Amino acid sequence: MSILEKLYRSKMGYFMSLIARKIAFIHKPFMVYGYCDYPSKSFRKYTRISSTVTVMNKEDLSMGECVWVWHYSILDATEGLEIGNGCQVGAWVGIFTHGSENSIRLLGNDFVNIENRLRRCYTRGKVKIGEFTFIGARSIILPGVTIGKGCLISAGSLITKDVPDYSLVVGTPGKIVGSTLEIDKKLFLSDDYSSTYYDKEALKKLK
Repeated sequence: MSILEKLYRSKMGYFMSLIARKIAFIHKPFMVYGYCDYPSKSFRKYTRISSTVTVMNKEDLSMGECVWVWHYSILDATEGLEIGNGCQVGAWVGIFTHGSENSIRLLGNDFVNIENRLRRCYTRGKVKIGEFTFIGARSIILPGVTIGKGCLISAGSLITKDVPDYSLVVGTPGKIVGSTLEIDKKLFLSDDYSSTYYDKEALKKLK
């Protein structure tokens, strides 16, 4: 248990919470350019993350270049989280690699006295998101999910299982309703994006 946790559980907890809320009240969201990727020890110069994003266990968060994470999202890397190059994550998105939905009932009030790693019946699983995938606002991604590259996860979707490359996903729970390759084919009719398109292999299918 960290010093801050010990202080919070003492009589100082109320005042610490009050101060934190005051700071949060006057704080203005803004995008922070640049990110230090701990697993690779690399600086992602063109990755941008909101000042309001919550990152849990950043040591196990692998983030590519040119990633965008918007306001008030949660990146839970407790069990490992990989976000590929060029991904965009909307506002109020929750990406979770662990959950206590079963352990709270089984452990009761003892839950708070047991270290995270020792809590039984936790849901745990690494999450991987392929390059140039878009995660719409208010979407939720649950533990153990792998999302392929070039996917479009529509706003408000709940992702409970793996999603293949190029999928268009909608709903709660999320269902595959199409392919981003089909969307791109239509967009290529009005302009040629060959020089900038993210996936050279997929590009062959668009021509």
